[in-house]
Amino acid sequence: MTVDAIASEFAHFVTESPTAFHAASVARDRLVAAGFTDLDETAAWPTDPGAYVVVRDGAVIAWRLPESATATTPFRILGAHTDSPGFRIKPNPTVRVGGWEQLNVEVYGGPVLSTWFDRDLRIAGRVVHRDGTTSLFDTVDAVARIPNLAIHLDRGANDGPALDKQRHTLPIVGTDGSTGGSDAMAWLHSRLGESAVSWDLFFADAQAPSRIGIDRAFLASGRMDNLTSVHAGLRGLLEAPGDGDHIPVFAAFDHEEIGSSSPSGAGGPFLEDVLARVQEGLGASRSDSARAFRSSWLLSSDAGHLVHPNYSEKHDPTNRPRPGGGPLLKISANQRYMTEAKGTAVFAAACGAAGVDHQPFVNVNTIPGGSTIGPIAATRLGIPTIDIGVGLLSMHSVRELVHVDDLADLHAAVAAFLA
Repeated sequence: MTVDAIASEFAHFVTESPTAFHAASVARDRLVAAGFTDLDETAAWPTDPGAYVVVRDGAVIAWRLPESATATTPFRILGAHTDSPGFRIKPNPTVRVGGWEQLNVEVYGGPVLSTWFDRDLRIAGRVVHRDGTTSLFDTVDAVARIPNLAIHLDRGANDGPALDKQRHTLPIVGTDGSTGGSDAMAWLHSRLGESAVSWDLFFADAQAPSRIGIDRAFLASGRMDNLTSVHAGLRGLLEAPGDGDHIPVFAAFDHEEIGSSSPSGAGGPFLEDVLARVQEGLGASRSDSARAFRSSWLLSSDAGHLVHPNYSEKHDPTNRPRPGGGPLLKISANQRYMTEAKGTAVFAAACGAAGVDHQPFVNVNTIPGGSTIGPIAATRLGIPTIDIGVGLLSMHSVRELVHVDDLADLHAAVAAFLA
């Protein structure tokens, strides 16, 4: 695929994926359309060679089982996460102040709060019905806004406002229903349907991704941390031949932004459960499983930081990733990223096969930086792990920025790793 085609397809994927639940569902639908078999965790699974996918809440795992697979065949796993920082609607959310109707929200993860103000927001998430089935919900159109305070009422606004996560981040959705205006909960219930009994609903930016820059070299979009990696893993598995000396796996987890400790997070048993069932179908013993794991590789792909031109002192003085320079190879002596020398060689080989460059990323010593699913999954499974990702500006902002060449190079490197 061309750079433009990848950027366009990714932009469409982001638009379809306002929440982790949507991202997992969209990924499954695209895999099923390509011939993958959708599996139910409560049913027995086939053991025949083929292509399979399973969804657990907001997480999705898919794999290709080659004809030649045996009990000790290693895995090549691309790990990512489907969730992004934002706001989740609380129970009993209605708030009415000064003629406005608002919805009470809880901050999810670590968003750059100020970037969410004066944005047109949609509501999306998962709905559970009376019969136990679930469905996805998305207003698509914008229905809310978190308003800034006018500078006339806060002359120090440009000095950096002190934001209260409870008082200052509640979106307005209408006018006070008690004065003949809207009734947010009645409206929401009418949209969710009479059978809805519970839901997990979030706010998401309603603005579509767009190409910007004088040469249209950049893509501006929400939720690129970490849908960039989810989309790259999805495309990589779709392109993987599945007839090599390993089992290619695409694993996108939920809840990375809040620690990954959940049944659908990287700290939970989802990937371990899936790999165990695959190996059981191959007749693997405990010893066979251990041998396969030690020959396997996990490529943990999560967004990283490009050098910010206005804050260059926040970056390492000798490792300075630049836009258009290729995906980042993330390194940390303190194991916040899992890349070591052997993993560096493996990723360099994948980039060489794909014909793309890569760039080392190390945090400046005075700023510890974030972490990824890499250390969590590696600790749980014992599989050798490499941390990579595409470089961004404005990470955790409501709208992040990527160079489209880096987006395409990440796709190529991931596809080469899984091939």
